[in-house]
Amino acid sequence: QVQLVESGGGLVQPGGSLRLSCAASGFPFKMYSMSWYRQAPGKGRELVATITANTGRTNYADSVKGRFTISRDNAENTVYLQMNSLKFEDTAVYYCNVPSFGGAFWGQGTQVTVSS
Repeated sequence: QVQLVESGGGLVQPGGSLRLSCAASGFPFKMYSMSWYRQAPGKGRELVATITANTGRTNYADSVKGRFTISRDNAENTVYLQMNSLKFEDTAVYYCNVPSFGGAFWGQGTQVTVSS
């Protein structure tokens, strides 16, 4: 059974940083690209960043480019999202996901709140 468990969220002031983690299990993690999504109150789910399986190539939404960094540790079956220079508009529940599975599996997400 595929499981995705996000952690690391919290309350942070504008300009601050957080590092999110997603522990994955139930599938051969190192063979799959991984993504982070977020959903702000009253809005749809937004793709934030993706990292490929083999080359580790990364892609980012324009709204986070230059501030967020996605990475992965295949030995630990974990994908990370380092978030710097956080803004009010980054407030959302953050989820990791496996693009190849077509959105079939989601974790519980981790809440990130940027507030002064």
